[in-house]
Amino acid sequence: MPIENHPWPPFLPKNARILMLGSFPPKPIRWKMEFYYPNFQNDMWRILGMIFFHEKEYFLTADKKSFDEQRIRYFLEERGIAVADMGAAVIRQKDNASDQFLKIVQAIDLNGMLQQLPFCVAVVTTGQKATETLLLQVETGQPPLGGYSTFTLGDRKVRLYRMPSSSRAYPKPLEEKAAVYRRMFEEIGGYFQ
Repeated sequence: MPIENHPWPPFLPKNARILMLGSFPPKPIRWKMEFYYPNFQNDMWRILGMIFFHEKEYFLTADKKSFDEQRIRYFLEERGIAVADMGAAVIRQKDNASDQFLKIVQAIDLNGMLQQLPFCVAVVTTGQKATETLLLQVETGQPPLGGYSTFTLGDRKVRLYRMPSSSRAYPKPLEEKAAVYRRMFEEIGGYFQ
């Protein structure tokens, strides 16, 4: 089976206080933009639209058929949210986007990435595969869903939040997922003035 390399560099605004980590993008046929969480069936941008703008379609294009990549990038830059995936290179064991059949053959260098984010206080995994892969690189216990554990990077304590998957395959209503993510942003602080 062929090895796929990640198509995009990590998105790392210098002011980022949060690093959100998924597993790996779906195949390009599923993309609505060339950026993280590109599948229209993934609700990450709807979740963040609900939390920050009280509008789940806030990050959609005018025709409601795609995501507005520039609006998303501006929002992340302005709010200090970095985004990447745990998989730098993967093998799809089945011809789909399911984490269940995704083998990560090369993970990102989390330590190196966090060194580029001096203000980062929390790493947020957006699914079980990302969480399991990250736990191979840090010394901490697996947090409960919606909760966090802590790990140390140099002299910095970092929270590891394990969040519900934004995939529609994860059986939880959008509003419930948004409530869990909102609580995480509230706990970190500084995101709602």
